[in-house]
Amino acid sequence: MKLERIEHRACFGGWQDVYRHDSAVLGCAMNVAVYLPPQAERERLPVLYWLSGLTCTEQNFIAKAGAQRYAAEHGVIVVAPDTSPRGEAVADDPAYDLGQGAGFYLDATEPPWAAHYRMHDYVVDELPALVEAHFPATAARGISGHSMGGHGALTIALRNLGRYRSVSAFAPIVAPAQVPWGEKAFTAYLGPDRAAWARYDATELLKTASERLPLLVDQGEADEFLATQLKPELLRAACAKANHPLTLRLHPGYDHSYYFVASFIGEHIAWHARALKG
Repeated sequence: MKLERIEHRACFGGWQDVYRHDSAVLGCAMNVAVYLPPQAERERLPVLYWLSGLTCTEQNFIAKAGAQRYAAEHGVIVVAPDTSPRGEAVADDPAYDLGQGAGFYLDATEPPWAAHYRMHDYVVDELPALVEAHFPATAARGISGHSMGGHGALTIALRNLGRYRSVSAFAPIVAPAQVPWGEKAFTAYLGPDRAAWARYDATELLKTASERLPLLVDQGEADEFLATQLKPELLRAACAKANHPLTLRLHPGYDHSYYFVASFIGEHIAWHARALKG
């Protein structure tokens, strides 16, 4: 598969690049950001996949989170794809929480979304195959994300046993089937049958999870979406009931923004590095 490099910037001794490629899974061209730390010049490295939130592209994380410094310190490649399929032929919606920029990291089954919206398969299968074929990457994978991307990280790790060695999330939508963002997106993408929604809901997946991959979740207590959309207490309860390891950290004063992500991204990358290199 051909990769076209469209951005190339020196950063903390490595390179922050952005590539464009034609995705067979999504049926459109996709952008993906790849940070190669300096160690990548001499050895193969593990990969941390970052999934961004609603309205974001691959640019938000690489410009705002400050992750490159820590990726260079720990010798981890960081891959940040766009949040949805894109293009004139791709279905969209005027609202910010549906359509382009709001893929929810699932495989849609309902028209008109099913034609392109297959972000789960893209992140799990096509993207790692691309990364491991074109970059000095090992098959050691971690996954993390913010908000909608935190939902994606948790559900993808829980659904794909053995595929990831580490998982974390910032302000994730932990129970999308129980909050307005998820109810709207799931109804559109998956239809009205709530049984189909459970495959993309972390609190539901924990009920049958056989792998005990520890979860690291950070949440700001001043987050404007805390009570209505995020509800971390539901994740705590689901993990307690399933006896699943969870580190849930609540931070006074922090909101939903990338100021919050930037404040703790170093700790998350260190968390992943220990698991990926251990």
